[in-house]
Formats: sequence, structure tokens, C-alpha cells
Amino acid sequence: MSKNISIVDDHKLFAGSLRVLVNSFDGFKVLDYFKNGQELVDHVQSDLELPDVLLLDMRMPVMDGLQTMTWLKENQPDLKVLALTVDQEDETIIRMLKLGARGYLLKDIDPDEFELALNRIVDTGYYTNQLISEAYRNEGKAEKYEVLTGREQEFLRYACSELTYKAIASEMNLSPKTVENYRESLFNKLRVKSRVGLVMVAIKEGYFKI
Repeated sequence: MSKNISIVDDHKLFAGSLRVLVNSFDGFKVLDYFKNGQELVDHVQSDLELPDVLLLDMRMPVMDGLQTMTWLKENQPDLKVLALTVDQEDETIIRMLKLGARGYLLKDIDPDEFELALNRIVDTGYYTNQLISEAYRNEGKAEKYEVLTGREQEFLRYACSELTYKAIASEMNLSPKTVENYRESLFNKLRVKSRVGLVMVAIKEGYFKI
């Protein structure tokens, strides 16, 4: 049975091309198209059919991607959402992950990787890539990490917030240099290369609850 996909994107031309692409994938078909988050909310509140995966743009009028994810977290937390956008700011990615997005892709993604992402989200519930964390490139393999100290765990929880590293240093009563050392230590222990990678591991390993 085909998996249903819904698209939320205000660019009609892109959405039309995306519909054609998704329908060309084996086992997938586009169920609905919405121009913004509010149209999606109206659809959900009408108790109409929900998709297996929702493709969500970030920059939209009326109700953008972050506002839509905030609403979905409160009202449809089990809906699998894959962000598909041009926005690659770390802050935006982190906020989307905290709100429950199952993956984050840029619109210039290779079609093969896009199809892989859809299948992974359907099969495992999430998809990660180099944009988020190289540590999850080979999903399905158990990851074993070094034991984190209490202060490292504390820093990791702060890293999942929207605080800057300077602000984290202030909250932890540490110097910026010490916080930088914690960051580099966690990069090594958790085998990631970015703050987004830290957030993904923190969520997956239970250090931070969304």
C-alpha cells in the first residue's frame, strides 16, 4: 500500500514539481497540498485524513514552519514531519528538532537522498544526514558513546536551548574557554561536528526530552 505524503509550501511551482517527484517514487503518493500552515491546521481540525509523512517548508506567510510545528507538537505529536526548506540556520534546525521534526533537508537535495529520507522516516521514524550530524550517517547500527560527566551532561542540556555559548558559560558560572572545552570534548565523545549534532544525540540518547 502506498504511503501518503502531504506538502505544505507556499511556492506553487516548487510544490507542483515536488508532487511529480514524490509520485514517481515507489510506494509513495501525494495526498494533499497546502499553501501554509494554517491551511494544514484547518484540514486537521476538520478530522480529514492525515498523511504518513508531512513535508513542511519553513518560510511561509500566514503560518510558517516553526509555528506549524509548535501547533502539531501540541495537537498531532505523532505526525511524522520532514522539514524541506532553504533555511539552513543552526538555530532553526535545532528548534525544529526540539519541536519533533523527524528530519531536516534542504530543497536542493538529491532526489535519491530525498527518497531515502522518506523511506527511513516511514521505517524507523526519523532521518538524519550530514546537515544534522555525521554521527548518524549509518542508521541502524547501535551507537556507543563514552560516559559523560555530570557537567558535560549539564552543558549538553544547555546546548539544546537557544542560548549562545557565551550565555551558557554565564548560566554555568564558567569561563567561555571552559565552555569551549566542554563543547570540543562532547564533539569527540559523541562523534559529531556541530551543535545540531549534539542536539540530535541528546534527544536520541535521552539527555534532553522534547
